[in-house]
Amino acid sequence: MIPVDEPLLALAVSRPADAIAKAVALLSQKPDAGTRSIAHQARAIVLRDSGRVDEAIAELRAALRAAKRSGSPGRAVDVQATLGLTLGLAGRTSLGLATLDTAVAGSTGVLAGRVLMRRASLLRLLGKYDEALTDLRRAIGLLRRGGDRIWEARSRTHRFLVYAALGQAARGDRDLATAERLLTSAGQEMESAMVVHNRADLALQGGDVPRALGFLDEAAERYAAIGVVRPNLAIDRCAVLLAAGLPAEAVAVADAAVRRARSTGEATKLAELLLSAARAAVAAGQPRDAAERAASARDLFRRQGRRWWQARAAFVVVQSRYAAGERGGRLLSQATRLAHELDAVRAEEAPAAHLLAGRVAAELGRAADADAHLARAARFRHRGPTFGHAAGWLAHAIRAQSHGATAATLVACRRGLDAAAEHQRTLGAPELRAHAAAYGTELVAIALRHAVRRGDARMLLGWTERWRASALAVPPALPPDDPELTAELGALRDVVRRLDGAHAEGAPTARLEQDRGRLEAAIRSRTRRAAGASAGQLSRFDLAALLDGLGDHQLVEITAVDGVLYATTVVGKRVRMHRIGAVADAVREVDFARFTLRRLAHGRPPLGALDMLDRTGVALQRALLGPVTVGDGPVVVVPPAQLHAVPWALLPALRRAPLTVAPSAATWLRAGAVPAPRRRRVALVGGPGLAATSVEVKQVAAGYPDPVVLSDGAATAAATLAALDGAWTAHIAAHGTFHRENPLFSALALDDGPLMVYDLGRLRRAPVRLVLSSCESGVAGPVAADELLGMVSALVPLGTTSLLASVVPVNDTATTPLMVGFHERLRAGDSFGAALLAARGEAADDPVATATALSFLALGR
Repeated sequence: MIPVDEPLLALAVSRPADAIAKAVALLSQKPDAGTRSIAHQARAIVLRDSGRVDEAIAELRAALRAAKRSGSPGRAVDVQATLGLTLGLAGRTSLGLATLDTAVAGSTGVLAGRVLMRRASLLRLLGKYDEALTDLRRAIGLLRRGGDRIWEARSRTHRFLVYAALGQAARGDRDLATAERLLTSAGQEMESAMVVHNRADLALQGGDVPRALGFLDEAAERYAAIGVVRPNLAIDRCAVLLAAGLPAEAVAVADAAVRRARSTGEATKLAELLLSAARAAVAAGQPRDAAERAASARDLFRRQGRRWWQARAAFVVVQSRYAAGERGGRLLSQATRLAHELDAVRAEEAPAAHLLAGRVAAELGRAADADAHLARAARFRHRGPTFGHAAGWLAHAIRAQSHGATAATLVACRRGLDAAAEHQRTLGAPELRAHAAAYGTELVAIALRHAVRRGDARMLLGWTERWRASALAVPPALPPDDPELTAELGALRDVVRRLDGAHAEGAPTARLEQDRGRLEAAIRSRTRRAAGASAGQLSRFDLAALLDGLGDHQLVEITAVDGVLYATTVVGKRVRMHRIGAVADAVREVDFARFTLRRLAHGRPPLGALDMLDRTGVALQRALLGPVTVGDGPVVVVPPAQLHAVPWALLPALRRAPLTVAPSAATWLRAGAVPAPRRRRVALVGGPGLAATSVEVKQVAAGYPDPVVLSDGAATAAATLAALDGAWTAHIAAHGTFHRENPLFSALALDDGPLMVYDLGRLRRAPVRLVLSSCESGVAGPVAADELLGMVSALVPLGTTSLLASVVPVNDTATTPLMVGFHERLRAGDSFGAALLAARGEAADDPVATATALSFLALGR
């Protein structure tokens, strides 16, 4: 029984819109029963693939009636197979399988291969992977022997998906390559797009997040070109975003897809999308939302008879309850049952399920149960995608800790952090690197707790440094000559400039806001696809080298452990640890200090303003340094990310010290070894909007021989980037804005629009020394594990060793004399910290000038 290839059915999965138009035209001509059957079936396929499953079933029943009237048994069997799969997708899985079984029994040869492939597709969705593989092996053999290349390609694609679900995607790579070749040669546009889509899963299982993002973006473009929406695209994008450490984005993607699936009535995909949304919500720290979504998915899977999927959703429910604080024997019993069930079917959640069961058992004092589960979870420290290895090492560390084996615990933490750092190195975008640090957060926390309990200052410093500097150790891989990225950044610059004009004039902005959002999304996507550095030896923190390299500097490194701040001080060769106080208290005092400085800079200073600054500084010192004392001489402060935008010079102990703030001690040490360029070029840039800016640039320029000066309309983004690239000293006097949702869109206002952190990240070599006399230019967004996003994360890996910036909006008029004095001391050979201290001394008794001076930080060296 050999089916006749119908161009209309092929068109339905290649160019759906064209297929619908042609089917409607055919049906309007009142054709014979066979043609009518094909037209209804083609419409059904397009409706089903666009999520309108109930309408598709109605079309297929009409197609089946027509097929039976046509007198062609093969036609009826083919429609039955499509109907069976579609019923399964609608959640009517028992009826769908029964319909497919009938179709299999009534077919032979090539037709049997096609029917077997469709039954395998439904079996895969039901988690019956062994049965699906059996059907697909038979199907591929029948189709290859019958010369049916398109359906062979489809069967190979489905076999790849089964292998991928089993965590063996590489095993199906040859199937995928063969399928792509066959489908492309046959002009099957949608299915070719689906193969590209499937390559994202292969890349993800190999731990290559940038490639996975690239394949998903390419698949999305191909789907859009033929007018197709694929729910699986949202599901897979969620998985990749979670692997990239971006759970909030994953929640947004999944929730949007859930809303669409609810509107189209696609029950099968709705359940899967709800599960994706639940997993993302757990990772985003939203346990209540996660439990609600996961319970809905579990109930849908139960009604659909999809037991494997039901277990996956049930596990997320248990995960959510644990994250919400629930403990007890009932939770342990459910976690244990699900861990074994997921392990038995080789589900991707199995290691996380065993880790959770092990945690619960350990907390309940069930040592033997905890050990067994943690041992199973620890097996994955060498298996699966590289971004998951850290979780396996975490299980190994918790297990060793429960045995009281401190040395083994710390070894596991070190190996896990190495695995997490290796994953970071595969990511080219600084945004992804910073977020990926979350994989090591709990590992480093275990080690830090050991250090605190032992009162071991050297251990606390070593473990803090081991992870804190990792994202800044390797330059971001954003290509400086990418013409498309350059064009998108230029377009965004133009849109923001026009938006500012529209706001000033009170004109409508909705369309411009849409353009801005579209361009920001495109830039994020493009930069995230950048590959990271090749694998190599990870740098190790060398305490001896730090002690030697500090010289006469005093180090104060602050670490947050379980909501409490600890300071490690290094004076001479003596390393000491100090307990400071609660992180929440410190954050509250920092917020008040920043408010005070902002008020003095931009309002009329009240009577006693200087005394108020002094009192604020005393309270801030109590919260940030506690018992720490600082002697004479230069000081290096290394704070955690959430305390980076602090006016440290306001603290009485630091007010008279040459002070620099660094993202890590290792970064500060490396900066000291950066050679100065042979050509000491100076670049000075003045942005638009204020007369004080132009005055500042001219006065600073007067002190340098032959500086590059860009102001009075010449300070465009292109000219500024050219001037900054490789400069010895650069100074930018421009308004600054901090983008809290994505700090890499933070910007400095230039004549043709904003110069963004993304622009700076494309420099071949950043200025060695950079002065930013603008509002909040030193603010960086804290993300995971003490990593930063903002000017620091973009410029330090590219060669900037010293950076002067403000942490609150400053008074532009008061800034000019401060900057002139700062550059005078810089030319005299002072470090940034010493130059800022000297310039600050000129503020005398002027509250505005004093507040402005205290708002600036010397960052780096």
